[in-house]
Amino acid sequence: MRTLKGPGLFLAQFAGDAAPFNSWEAITRWAADCGYAGVQVPTLDARLIDLDKAAASKGYCDDWAGQARDNGVEVTEFSTHLQGQLVAVHPAYDTLFDAFAPEALRGRPAARAEWAVEQVKKTLTASRHLGLSAMASFSGALAWPYVYPWPQRPAGLIEEAFDELARRWRPILDHAEDCGVDIAYEIHPGEDLFDGDTYEMFLQRVGGHARACMLYDPSHYVLQALDYLDHLDIYGERIRMFHVKDAEFNPTGRKGVYGGYQSWVNRAGRFRSLGDGQIDFGAIFSKLAAMDFPGWAVVEWECCLKHPEDGAREGAAFVRDHIIRVTERAFDDFAAAGTDRAANRRLLGLEGA
Repeated sequence: MRTLKGPGLFLAQFAGDAAPFNSWEAITRWAADCGYAGVQVPTLDARLIDLDKAAASKGYCDDWAGQARDNGVEVTEFSTHLQGQLVAVHPAYDTLFDAFAPEALRGRPAARAEWAVEQVKKTLTASRHLGLSAMASFSGALAWPYVYPWPQRPAGLIEEAFDELARRWRPILDHAEDCGVDIAYEIHPGEDLFDGDTYEMFLQRVGGHARACMLYDPSHYVLQALDYLDHLDIYGERIRMFHVKDAEFNPTGRKGVYGGYQSWVNRAGRFRSLGDGQIDFGAIFSKLAAMDFPGWAVVEWECCLKHPEDGAREGAAFVRDHIIRVTERAFDDFAAAGTDRAANRRLLGLEGA
């Protein structure tokens, strides 16, 4: 067993144009002041990192990460959630997802996807430069508009979508292997990898690729009415990242999993700041400690009610209080009998046998 690292903070929800969230220097100082030991960095945000330089120069990466360490935090992982989303986009979402791409690529889905693939590969290379073991991403989605089987799905539709998704990701996964970095797909509605079954469909098509791993975020399982503790037991060997995010699911006679097209405040399933939702984090941290999870406990703040800065400060303390410092000895060692093999054989009646 090992003690989880943390607390870390995912910076995507905090980076902005106002200080202290508008520069790498300022946001890392702020995160440390909130009580964080690490930060997870979205590489699409140029206010935080120059990805082209990070992919091209280990020296740039070392200086950049050193600045964060000087400010009191280390880099836990990189994130390519938004670039990964663009690796595979169903045409129904082209206009909405164009906002994640450079302006020159908008309205050009094929060129946008090519750019996204290179972005993910560059981030894997930058991860190698920093000695990071995993990178977070979304899978993108071709089949998501057909998640509910009405009208009846034509035979082979979903299989064709997953075949294509695997074809697009396989070269990226091979580059991840070359870099020695796992891709931790966040299992998330809106992606084709949104639960265990869909992850397995993808994994089978990429030949069980060793770098096709998972980011575990229990909030997305609560909102799907999926057993988030059993999920750890099933997929523990593939889980490389942990987003600590709370949620609640309160269905009524009017709304359930699909939410009735209501705002986040008025949905049955809502993301909440840590400690304000329904997730049993005591059980989660216990399971992760027992399964020897090698990574960080990273807060991803999303809440429809609480101010983000309050959620961030409270989240650091919440994670620190939940990380289990694992024991190096058994609690009953004081009563050890101190026997050897010969004594054990005598106890079993095997002496002379």
